[in-house]
Amino acid sequence: MKRKTAAVLLAALFGCVIGGAAEAKVPAAQAALLNGSQYTCAGAERAGTASGVAPYSGKWLDSWPGMKSADGYDPGPYADEKPLFTITSENQAKYAEHLTAGQKAMLTKYPKNYRMLVYPSHRDFRMPDWACEVVKKNAVESEVIHDGLGATGTTGAHPFPFPQNGTEAIWNVILPYRVWSDACIDDIADVYGNGTIAWGKQRFSTLSVFANPKVRGSMQDRINSYFLNESLLPPRDKGSVAVGIQPNDFSAATTQAWQYIPGTRRVRQAPDVCCDYPVPPAGVRTVDDDYIFNGPPKRYTWKLIGKKEIYIPWNNFKVNDPSVKYSTLITPNTINPDYERYELHRVWVIEATLRDGYRHIYKKREIYVDEDTWLAVWGDNYDNRGELWRVAFINYRYAPNAQSYHRGASIYHDLQSGGYEAGYLVNEAGANWWKLDDPNLTPQMFSPTGAAMGGH
Repeated sequence: MKRKTAAVLLAALFGCVIGGAAEAKVPAAQAALLNGSQYTCAGAERAGTASGVAPYSGKWLDSWPGMKSADGYDPGPYADEKPLFTITSENQAKYAEHLTAGQKAMLTKYPKNYRMLVYPSHRDFRMPDWACEVVKKNAVESEVIHDGLGATGTTGAHPFPFPQNGTEAIWNVILPYRVWSDACIDDIADVYGNGTIAWGKQRFSTLSVFANPKVRGSMQDRINSYFLNESLLPPRDKGSVAVGIQPNDFSAATTQAWQYIPGTRRVRQAPDVCCDYPVPPAGVRTVDDDYIFNGPPKRYTWKLIGKKEIYIPWNNFKVNDPSVKYSTLITPNTINPDYERYELHRVWVIEATLRDGYRHIYKKREIYVDEDTWLAVWGDNYDNRGELWRVAFINYRYAPNAQSYHRGASIYHDLQSGGYEAGYLVNEAGANWWKLDDPNLTPQMFSPTGAAMGGH
C-alpha cells in the first residue's frame, strides 16, 4: 500500500506499490463505463465465462422470491440446488487452474476430511443506488496518499473501481461496502491436530461510521469504525471487555483499544493491537487476519496480480443454519465440508510481500477478493521460510435487511499443526443470532466508559 517517490515507476512496472506520490485518478470517460453494458456499478465485469462464472444479473437487493426472513436466518434462494461436482484429493489436478495454493494443500493434507462441493455460480445481488453513486464519485476523485497509509474519497463504498496497482486494490479490501453494524453472541472453536476442541464465546458488536447508509463523510475523517468484544468463555477471561476504534487513515492514528478486567475493576488502554498480534483465546490467527486482511498496510509491498477464476466459498447460507449443531459442523482438520458451498467466480488476486526492515509472522500473503463486492474471501499466508503456513476463508451470505453480503463462520487453518479455528459461529446463539444495522447502537457504547459498563 505504499509508494516511495523515487520508486513509483518501478512499482508501476511490477504492478506493486511502495511509496509516496498519489496515484493518477481514473479519467471521467472510464468512470462513465460504470453501470453500463460492460461493467457493474462496482466496476466488475458483467459477462460470465465459458468455464462457469455466472453473468451478473443484480436482480435482487432486499428480498428474493420465497424469502422467509429478512432479519434472521433464511436458507437463501439457492437452497434446493445440488452440487455440480465435488473436488477431492484424488481429482484435484483436473481443477487445478481454479484452485489456490491453500486449497490444493488442504486437499492433499486432509484427504479424508476436506473436499469442495461446487455449486452453480450466481451473481444476483446488487449494491443499493446510493452506494453505486459513491463508487462513481470515488472513481474520479479518490487517491492513495500519505505513503500508502490513507486514501481520499467519500465513505460508504470502495474508492477504486478500476484499481491500477496493489495499493489501490488493498484499500478497496479495507474500505468496501458492507453492513453498517453487526452484533451477536458467537462461539469460537479451536480444534487441535489431535481432535480436541477448546471453546470460546464472546458478545461481539461493531459500528461502522464508514458504512452508515444515511450519512456520507470523507475517507479522511478520523474514525472508520468501533468494535466491542466481551469474553464469556473461557472462564478465566469471563467478563473482560475490550472496546476500540479503527481509523480511516493510518498515518494520523492507529487502532486504539481499551480493556476492562473484572479482577481490577478498572479500564486500561491496551497496547498497540496491530498486525501480527495474536487474537485470543488461542492465538491461531492474527489481528490483521480478520476479514482476511485489515489494518495498516505499511508492513508490506502490494502487488496486483490480476483476475483469476477461482472456486470460492460464496452464498454460504447453510453454514449459519441454527438447525446445524456444532457437534455436526465442527469436525477434525476443518469444518464439515457438507455445509460449505463453493462457486466459480472471478476474483482479484493481491500479493503482499513483507518489506525490508519490518517484521510480521507472515512473509507473504495471497489474498483473493470477490470482484463484485471487494470482499476478501480467501487468504494463503506464508511463514518466514517462505512455506505455506496458514489458510483462511470466510463464509459470506447475503443479508437482505442490510442489503449487503455479511460474513458468517470464518475459518483459520494452521497447516503445520493440523489445527484450525472456526470463529463467528452463531448456529447455537438462539435469539442472539446476527443482528444487523441496529439503529440502537451508539458510539458511546464503544467508549472506555462503555467498556466498564459492558457496552450498555
